[in-house]
Amino acid sequence: MTVDGTEIAVVQFEEKDYISLTDMVRNIENGLALIEKWLRNRNTIEFLGVWEEMYNPNFNSPEFEGIKNEAGLNRFVLSVKQWTEKTNSR
Repeated sequence: MTVDGTEIAVVQFEEKDYISLTDMVRNIENGLALIEKWLRNRNTIEFLGVWEEMYNPNFNSPEFEGIKNEAGLNRFVLSVKQWTEKTNSR
């Protein structure tokens, strides 16, 4: 898919479409920093946890609880890679 001249990957998994956040911010100044800031937000972590618990039977809920407890603290940092590896998210 192309939005405002930016190519955004669309991946189909179990008959559902998913878009790439990385592609969405690729042409925005400090775009990747936006994703990092978004992932530091406690509300974002809670939303992702609810989503995964609803749609991912392999979600690592105990690991998620640890992440959720740290989210929002100044020292808290989480990458997409860390999130997916620690929680077995999709």
